[in-house]
Amino acid sequence: MRYLAPAKLNLFLHVTGRRPDGYHDRRTIFQTISLHDDVDLRPHASEISVRCDHPGVPDDDTNLAHRAASALREHAGLARGVSIAITKRIPVSGGLGGGSSNAAAVLLGLDRMWRLGLGASGLHPIASRLGADVPFFLLGGTALGLGRGDEVYAVLPQLRAEVVVIDTGRPISTAAVFRRVDAGLTPRENVNKIFRFVSSQLEGRGNAFPLLSNDLEPAALEEDPDLAAQVRDIRGILNREGADFASLSGSGGSYFGIFSSEVDGARLAFSALKKAGFRAVRGRTLSLDRYRRMVGPAPAAPARGRGSNRGRSGQHGDHGRQGHSRRR
Repeated sequence: MRYLAPAKLNLFLHVTGRRPDGYHDRRTIFQTISLHDDVDLRPHASEISVRCDHPGVPDDDTNLAHRAASALREHAGLARGVSIAITKRIPVSGGLGGGSSNAAAVLLGLDRMWRLGLGASGLHPIASRLGADVPFFLLGGTALGLGRGDEVYAVLPQLRAEVVVIDTGRPISTAAVFRRVDAGLTPRENVNKIFRFVSSQLEGRGNAFPLLSNDLEPAALEEDPDLAAQVRDIRGILNREGADFASLSGSGGSYFGIFSSEVDGARLAFSALKKAGFRAVRGRTLSLDRYRRMVGPAPAAPARGRGSNRGRSGQHGDHGRQGHSRRR
């Protein structure tokens, strides 16, 4: 069976402090988008294996998808195995949650394949042990993340907008970014911005995007001055074409713009970025309902289909339209 593993954006990310366990407490707004990896699961009598078409992704038991399968098998007390094949479209180490989404797809897929009946709530403790972002991908849509980010609550109304994501090709060390954040971590004002944004959206009180920010962006740009130079140009194009909000996602290094207007700013921004030499992807946000429809299983394509032009044609195009047309 083939499962789609969508990427996420952090529309807002506020770091409130460091925890005794080494993680950081944060407040964030997660958002799933139509850019996705493919995760193929094939039953195996006893072994768990993983392979990926991206050379930067490990194919051993350090891969988060492999760890997810192992943790679920141990939890269920089974001896079964699975062969996992991942086709990458989400930039690696780009702050878009590709590894975490792959792991969640494996959990959800094996819950069905092995007929465990755990569902998202039953899988949550396992997902939380795997990583702070994995529990979010059991839910999807627009969601509030608290604690390490693993306490996840759906937000209403769900955000519906066009997105443009830019792969800067500059992966950033999350640990290095957080060390910079820790060095300057002081009490901040306006820590309730996230709740003002949610209430403004709920009540339909105009444009609330100026309330959003990412505490990790300044630290990431200090960590990599070359990324900072790229971001200046990217942000200029996004803002010129009418982006409601532009930000680094997580600790980077992917950048994105949100376009909620019916004016075709996303298309114009995508074209301008491509013309300027940037690797860009145009897509859309996935609401909670659309995410649930998208991540359901579909018959796996023949092996040769994964390398076909059809499978690659959306690499820098509109994954939302490609992904949803396949689900119908």
